[in-house]
Amino acid sequence: MLTDFTRLLELDRQAVALSVGLLDPVTPDDLSRPTPCAGWDLAHLIAHMSAQHRGFAAAAAGRGADPEPWRIVPTDDPVADHRKAADEVLAAFTTAEQAEFTMPEIASQTIPALMAVGFHLVDYVVHAWDVAVARGVPFDPAPELVAACLPIALRVPDDDQRLSPGAPFAPAVPVDETATPLDRLLAALGRNPAR
Repeated sequence: MLTDFTRLLELDRQAVALSVGLLDPVTPDDLSRPTPCAGWDLAHLIAHMSAQHRGFAAAAAGRGADPEPWRIVPTDDPVADHRKAADEVLAAFTTAEQAEFTMPEIASQTIPALMAVGFHLVDYVVHAWDVAVARGVPFDPAPELVAACLPIALRVPDDDQRLSPGAPFAPAVPVDETATPLDRLLAALGRNPAR
């Protein structure tokens, strides 16, 4: 019988595979491309994504309070580094169902594994969109990925904290009632779906 955690792990694995697939064709010439993340080129976005994978993996192992795994580290081959970090986090999550995650940049208290993996899932669907926009390629995630992410994204507070330097999300972008679920997801987390 599938548990909620098992189902969430499978969705997260799909989101990570989506982001890895979008990054695989990236060449050194692409690394200076601008992204939807203010002030970040593609190289910085990939380094951030790799650091987040490592941070979440450390948190799954009970070491989330250590700032070192979360640190952005430039590498000579950011795409290969990202692929390695993605493998690390997926492996770490498989044994973390009962873990309490410490992630200071996300929450002031520990959070259950189900919530932590949900945050990771949202992060990688949205960052996959960031990569697709930077590369100028279509983005068409599986509907079940968007359906799983949207309720999580809609619960993220849209308050003054989003205006702080280094905030993980910009203020929500208004969309009309005809917006697709993907557009609503992106807008809820401060992305402009029209990009």
